[in-house]
Amino acid sequence: MGSIKKNFFYNVFYQLLIIAIPLITTPYVSRTIGAEGVGIYSYAYSVANYFVLFTMLGINNYGNRTVAITRDDRTALSRTFSDLYVTQFVLGVLFACLYIVYCFKFASDFYASIILGLYVISGIFDVNWFFNGLEEFKLTIIRNTLVKLICTAAIFVLVKNRTDVYKYCIILASSNLLSQVVLLPFVNKRIDFVQPSYQKVKEHIRPNIMLFSTVLAVSLFKIMDKIMLGLLSDKVQVGFYESAEKVINIPIAFVAALGAVMLPRITNMIANGEKDHDETMQASIIFAMTLSTALCFGIMAVADVFVPLFYGEGFEACIGLFEILLPSCVFLAFANVIRTQYLLPHKMDNIYIISAFMGAGVNIVTNLLLIPHIQARGAAIGTLISEFVVCIFQSYHVHKRMPIKKYAFQSLPMIVAGVVMFVCVRRISLSYHVGVTLMIKVGIGIIIYITTLLISCFPYRKTYLNILSNLKHV
Repeated sequence: MGSIKKNFFYNVFYQLLIIAIPLITTPYVSRTIGAEGVGIYSYAYSVANYFVLFTMLGINNYGNRTVAITRDDRTALSRTFSDLYVTQFVLGVLFACLYIVYCFKFASDFYASIILGLYVISGIFDVNWFFNGLEEFKLTIIRNTLVKLICTAAIFVLVKNRTDVYKYCIILASSNLLSQVVLLPFVNKRIDFVQPSYQKVKEHIRPNIMLFSTVLAVSLFKIMDKIMLGLLSDKVQVGFYESAEKVINIPIAFVAALGAVMLPRITNMIANGEKDHDETMQASIIFAMTLSTALCFGIMAVADVFVPLFYGEGFEACIGLFEILLPSCVFLAFANVIRTQYLLPHKMDNIYIISAFMGAGVNIVTNLLLIPHIQARGAAIGTLISEFVVCIFQSYHVHKRMPIKKYAFQSLPMIVAGVVMFVCVRRISLSYHVGVTLMIKVGIGIIIYITTLLISCFPYRKTYLNILSNLKHV
């Protein structure tokens, strides 16, 4: 079990690696296979992802939490893994078979869909939840680094023109499968596989399904956007949305990394009788909000220069999508800390489930109303409203247990700094080369954000310094 700071670093590296590879390849891919090619892959992946979700149920959260409780006892840990994984394996085989039926009977693009079957199969072997519960993040980083580098090289070598969209699908789907399979041998070193107990498996199924309902609900406004775009609009709009998502995943990566680290740690602390986590929550909120506001408003501020430089001609629609999607990351950051550091560790799953379904419902209705008229922007608006609803609902239902108003007030300087940076940088007009202009704007934005943040925080500097000093002790 590593320190929180080391594990956070590993997770940031892990999350950014997942994002960095698409960011490196996106300018090349967008120019090679075009928005329609990107849309073909994105639509096929979105559908395949639902079969993977049903394979995994809620095990990414439930398995993580359960392993964190039993990790100090090898016998109990072995039993826990065996009982959980048998369910995952059986479901994986079942849904892989159902996916084959989908490909032959219902798929709009048979070849892309059948290739993404490799991704569906990868769900059978996904044991990341086990290593996350053990807080062994370094292993997954090494695994992902090697596989992703091979994947990146393959894209540049094999994908040459618009007809190579299926090669692109093969490379990404096979890399997903490989990244899961290579982790399996390391499981044997941590546990002694035992015959699963039918009774224990039954006991795990109900809470697993409960958390799966949140995964399903969240997917309705994370993945369903692209499926609804494909059905109500066209693959080009899906391509725009997919391309914009690759960039907004940057701030989300930091938030996800923090949540992945803190969930098993706080769960284990609670299991050992430690109850007071207010200082840790405060530090996490400040950290998450600082990163999310700086990155979100910063990317929005330079979007008019960044998009044509990064994607090339024909992707101008992504500028407007950035301005709608990126603010949703601020609400997501606040809610993520509440969810991973309070709701899930304290097994308050009902609040999480209800909030997720509320967000999903709002998103689907908004999509149905807006996508036919404003296409990808309608899906982006649906996501923004959904994240706001989820954040408000979760905050309201824990405000009697946690000082939510205090956390929100302490987050205001970060939001103010982000808005000021966005307004100032967006107004800057330079006649230099687009690359030089982007670098100048980024530099000015950093200076404006830090200066505004220091001014906003100055009257309460002692409070913030005390909060941030808590990071030294984790």
